[in-house]
Amino acid sequence: MMVGQLDAFSPDYATARRKFRSAVARPGWIFEEHLLQEEGPDGETLSVDVARYCVKGSRQTLVISSGLHGVEGFLGSAVQLEALRVWATKARPRVNVVVLHALNPYGFAWLRRFDKQNVDLNRNFLLEGESYQGSPASYSTLDGLLNPQCAPNRLDMFRVQALLLIVRHGMPALRQAVAGGQYDFPRGLFFGGHRAASIQQWLGDILDEWLVDNDNVMHLDFHTGLGPHGQYKLLLDPPLRPLDQKRMLEWFGSGTFEESDSNGIAYKTRGGIGPWCVSREIVPNYLYVCAEFGTYGPMAVIEGLRAENQAYHFLDSNQPAYGRAQRRLKELFCPEALAWRRTVLRQSLAIVAQAETGLSDL
Repeated sequence: MMVGQLDAFSPDYATARRKFRSAVARPGWIFEEHLLQEEGPDGETLSVDVARYCVKGSRQTLVISSGLHGVEGFLGSAVQLEALRVWATKARPRVNVVVLHALNPYGFAWLRRFDKQNVDLNRNFLLEGESYQGSPASYSTLDGLLNPQCAPNRLDMFRVQALLLIVRHGMPALRQAVAGGQYDFPRGLFFGGHRAASIQQWLGDILDEWLVDNDNVMHLDFHTGLGPHGQYKLLLDPPLRPLDQKRMLEWFGSGTFEESDSNGIAYKTRGGIGPWCVSREIVPNYLYVCAEFGTYGPMAVIEGLRAENQAYHFLDSNQPAYGRAQRRLKELFCPEALAWRRTVLRQSLAIVAQAETGLSDL
């Protein structure tokens, strides 16, 4: 994979979708779309767009997904666009490829991390037997701080109050309590929903259809927001099999990945898409990896999420404060700095290339 062009970063969802569809319109690629009933801010239709490439005789598939967390889709979309350009101009894929563009198109279009119903889709994929109920023990005590029932206020004391909590409990414990996923506060941050979202049913059907005859799947799901600025980690949900550990070390190298119950940047969650994909047992070996790229510090990110959530629930979309909250959230998850964009795009394309090479060598 080449370094990548910065024009792969789109200013909005509509542009990203248009670029993606143009990149897919090449020989050998199959395009499909899954339309939503919601509309974008300019009345445009919203869809999850899919590009597929089949290599005759291959039983290995690389899945690349973006935008599960809406506003985080700017990087993932850029990576997908550049990967498609490389495969079109340098060398065709050596394995089967499935590219899922904007799994949460509503959030992408409206600059939200969540969907129209305020659901965090990466907390919505509960495993069989789990119920859409419950919250971390301390979430209810933090509800008033995290989810004020009013519009954003520039004189807000959130940061001071949050810093006191960090001093008292430590950042890892607070992060786990806040972001692990909750199902009792519908207007709150990290709400996992009260039922399975429609995207879950659709995704289950298409994965069953496309992957059933495969032996190995590597699923790269691109996210932003966690970790040091411009650096990445490949996050995996435990327990990892010895085969998974071996492949991660051989394909990506030591120090590039961590399990979500570690003391690093990750935290344990309920309802993540990764364990759900693996649990379906579509193929003998399904390895899901969350490619997470750092932007700003955790305090700034949670403060931005909180302000946008307040604006979404308590302001009209045409009010200036609403727009400020949206623009701030976009910056927090896709910094405008050219150095950040150049670095993370280069790293992302290297990850895609390493995954493709690993799969093709099986």
